[in-house]
Parts: sequence; structure tokens; C-alpha cells
Amino acid sequence: MRQHPISPVTEPTQYRAIGVVRGVYVPTDAEQLTRGVIRTADGTELEAVVLGRLLTLMRRHINLEEPHLWVVYPRSREEEGLHMQMVGVWEPSTLAAGEEAESPAAESPATESPAADSPQDALPEGDDYFSVRGELIYTRPETGDLVVKVRVMPRPDGSRPVPFKLQLKGDLPLEHLRHFVALNLRRQAQQLQLESFEVIGPVAQRGNRGGKGRRDGAASKGGKGGKARPAAAGQGGPRRP
Repeated sequence: MRQHPISPVTEPTQYRAIGVVRGVYVPTDAEQLTRGVIRTADGTELEAVVLGRLLTLMRRHINLEEPHLWVVYPRSREEEGLHMQMVGVWEPSTLAAGEEAESPAAESPATESPAADSPQDALPEGDDYFSVRGELIYTRPETGDLVVKVRVMPRPDGSRPVPFKLQLKGDLPLEHLRHFVALNLRRQAQQLQLESFEVIGPVAQRGNRGGKGRRDGAASKGGKGGKARPAAAGQGGPRRP
């Protein structure tokens, strides 16, 4: 049984960007529900869209006038701050196991614990926790700016969506550029702030299977390495940019 809305990784270089945000979802159109904002306790309004079968769950079982712990995929908007793709809700104390068929385990695992007391709705990591795993492509320690590139799993038709970039805040040394990193972050207003990190290893660049290239950009020969595999949708990985 799942006891956490964010599933554990299954391989060291599994890409993903997922987190939880507690707040009241306010739809732009009360009849449509698909677009709106998550209004948090600190007064922040996070632009959001509702994906998948969460929409059915919201219409039938969720009181939108109350705050909930939403499971979300974060995206960066340079001028507008964070954008959230809402894929689930974590609330074992109120969601019944009988609704599991309407709320897939990967997106709304809360339905598996119907007898849980409300304190069990809380997560060990706390509210506004995010897990981001991907390639560090920019870091500026003096300003605390980071950019991580996250690859997305192929679509059912075999096409590969373009990787997306997340703008984050935190201090990561320059020597970790072009490395795969696992980041634990906390949302602060419209930003995701780094709390801890792990450097997994160098990422082989396109046209450079060895992970180390000559300064002229040509690939070196005889090296070891490989492309990291994207996360599966059922493992908490983003499904589309």
C-alpha cells in the first residue's frame, strides 16, 4: 500500500519534478474547474491547471471551499512565477477506499487509507515540499540561482516531448554543472528554495557518449556513460511539459 503521494525512485537517474501544496483551489470558471489558482495560507496565488481523473474526484468528493494538500507538477514562468499542474490530492482521513477506481494510485493515492486519522494527512516532509531530479544546467552561487533540466517520458505514440527547465533558488557549486542532481526543495511564495541535494553523477551530453567532450565541442571516444531514463508516469514523473 502506498503511504506517500510521492513514490520512491526506482533508479538513480530517474527524472522527475513533483511536490505538494496546501491551499484552496479557486477555479476561474466554477462550471469548468480545469483552470484557476491555488490560494495558500501565506497569501500566494499559484496559477494551476487540473489534469487527469483528479477533475472527477474534485467534482464528486472534494469541498473546494476548504484547503487541501494538492499533488502537483511544478513549472516555471519567468514573469508569472510558478505554475502548477494538479494531478492528485493527499487526504486519507476523508477519501474512502471505494473511490480508488476514480483516483489512480499514481495521482491520488490517498484513497488507500480510509481509516486514517486527520493527523496522518500530514507528510514527514511537511507542506510545500518538492522533489526535483534532473540535470543542473545553470548555477550562480553568488545570487542563489539554479536551473535544472527535466526530461519527460515519451508519449504513447513514441514522440518525445521537449525537456523543460525549472528555475530554482539555492547554492550549488559550479563543479556540479552538467551533473544529475536530486534536490529537496520547499516552496516559498512563488519560488522553490533548495533545502538539500545529492549529486548523482555527470550527464553524458548529446553527441558525447563519454560525458567529457573536447573544448571544440566534439565528442571524446572510449568513455563510459549513458543517457538517463525518464521517470514513468506511475512513479511520480511528469507526463508532459
